[in-house]
Amino acid sequence: MDEPIPVTRGVDHGTAKLMPDVDRKRAWLLTVDGAPQSYVDLDAPTHLEFEYARRLGHVLDTVAEPGAALDVLHLGGGALTLPRYVAATRPGSRQDVVEADRGLLSLVAEHLPVPDDAGITLHGADARAWLEAAAPGSADIVIADVFGGSRVPAHLTSTAYARAAERVLRADGVYLANLADAAPFAFLRSQLATFAAVFEELALIAEPGVLRGRRFGNAVLVASHRPLDTATLARRTASDAFPARVEHGPALREFIGAAEPVRDENAVPSPEPPDGAFSIG
Repeated sequence: MDEPIPVTRGVDHGTAKLMPDVDRKRAWLLTVDGAPQSYVDLDAPTHLEFEYARRLGHVLDTVAEPGAALDVLHLGGGALTLPRYVAATRPGSRQDVVEADRGLLSLVAEHLPVPDDAGITLHGADARAWLEAAAPGSADIVIADVFGGSRVPAHLTSTAYARAAERVLRADGVYLANLADAAPFAFLRSQLATFAAVFEELALIAEPGVLRGRRFGNAVLVASHRPLDTATLARRTASDAFPARVEHGPALREFIGAAEPVRDENAVPSPEPPDGAFSIG
């Protein structure tokens, strides 16, 4: 049988590479300009390789009854890791994936296609423009995993953006975002302050070493109007291969401190990761 070979292609926003995993027969790593974007195992869609993806998975597992179908809007497509996960764990879910890089969507559709009956629809569009045009109350979950290069774009960080996300969510809906920062956490604190201005409940999931300021890393923001099951979430994230902490309530308010919500006119992208923070080999 032929060994899978790497695929390199220029896409709209850089150079994408699909690299086969030598240890897993139909697993692939997607990078764009050297930064890892996604990992998928076509034979095991519930396998989440990246730490932040597993944390998003823990939230997805605990937001509704196990196996219940959900309407999910994904902002940022990558190699469709989380849409595949939801399709496998919550059959019958309807999922829309919005990805601004049409070349990347095309590459993934060609080399890592999802089954026609998976309930996953791909859209080449800007995340905020899509949110602002989407029907109100049309999603149970909105997941934002949007990086221009290795930075969250500025127009996806403001209270106007947060309100657009809230409008699309149903009353008991949940917003999730993959963010990245390091001490002194100016970006992360501002994002928490921004979403606290729009949503009643917030939680933050991150590795203790990141929260203590020891290194640059990912943090998952969770926002909703209904109480979150932080106890179950804390147990699941603490027992992960790479344990994480769930911050909420007074501890999270203390972390936010005097940070102010972000307005469109003063929005900035997330910080540039230090060399080697996310790069592969």
